Amino acid sequence: MLDGKTIILGIESSCDDTSAAVLSDGVLLSNVMASQEVHRKYGGVIPELASRAHQQNILPVVQQALEQSGVALDAVDAIAYTRGPGLLGSLIVGTSFAKGLAIASGKPMIEVNHLQGHILSHFIKVPGRESDHPGFPFLALLVSGGHTQIVRVDDYLDFTVLGQTIDDAVGEAFDKCAKMLDLGYPGGPVIDRLAKEGDPSRFRFAKPHIEGLDFSFSGIKTSLLYYLRDRLKEDPDFIEKNKNDICASFQKDLIDILMKKLIRATEITGIKDIVAGGGVAANSALRGAITSEGERRGWRTFLPELRFTTDNAAMIAIVGYYKYQKGIFCPLDAAPISRAADYNL
Repeated sequence: MLDGKTIILGIESSCDDTSAAVLSDGVLLSNVMASQEVHRKYGGVIPELASRAHQQNILPVVQQALEQSGVALDAVDAIAYTRGPGLLGSLIVGTSFAKGLAIASGKPMIEVNHLQGHILSHFIKVPGRESDHPGFPFLALLVSGGHTQIVRVDDYLDFTVLGQTIDDAVGEAFDKCAKMLDLGYPGGPVIDRLAKEGDPSRFRFAKPHIEGLDFSFSGIKTSLLYYLRDRLKEDPDFIEKNKNDICASFQKDLIDILMKKLIRATEITGIKDIVAGGGVAANSALRGAITSEGERRGWRTFLPELRFTTDNAAMIAIVGYYKYQKGIFCPLDAAPISRAADYNL
């Protein structure tokens, strides 16, 4: 402890961003990230390249996080790290480094479910800023490249999945659309930008009809693929002539799918505090839809800062902080868990 405060060092390496952060009683002291540009030319994350880059980045990133925070490793109370879900090779690098650091420093380890981190990122306190946090229970719309879920949160560590994708995640749908349109990787931000100049009512794609609160995005991707194939036969320049409208229309349909399920979840549960988390929570149209729907329906809505939508260690550290309060630690032989289905919230 430092001045009676609980200091948590967080380490995140679930995909292609290496990150380390230091929190003091939930207050952000540092949050350092190293992104991997190598994946852009391949149009997606290459697992082997990602794990190699983590090996190069993790030591300097952790050192920078400690230096920026002004906290020595001796003053850290626990090391929180991402156990999963994610790319196995990337998780192995972060897990192995956290174990080595824990052994060398004599600090306890705290395993963190990456998805819990996205949800609890709303409780990170930023110095010099008043923070308004959701009250329990609240509903979390978790949207990323690998996961799409609606989660009921009854306490800091009490999560219940109400609905989830039965096939692809919404972030994957954005990326596949971008690949079809040759927009580069990652595609979500590019689609968001181009959609602002397009007509969202110009085109319509097949939406799924899934019972309950579960999602499906494979069908709408196929619908877009076949539509573009047919139009390109008629006009080879169809995509270039209609790129903005295609992006706006596809984005609107994806957001309509998300919002329909979220609205239904609030009706079923009666919960009015709504948060969003994950990389797709940075999408401006989705943020606008949640805000406007919240105003219309009397929700209290909470949207994460853009820097906390991406994979970052501050969100791992905040989960570690709440686990530390309850004395929840993990043994040194804890193995990474790559699949979300094997790592319950």
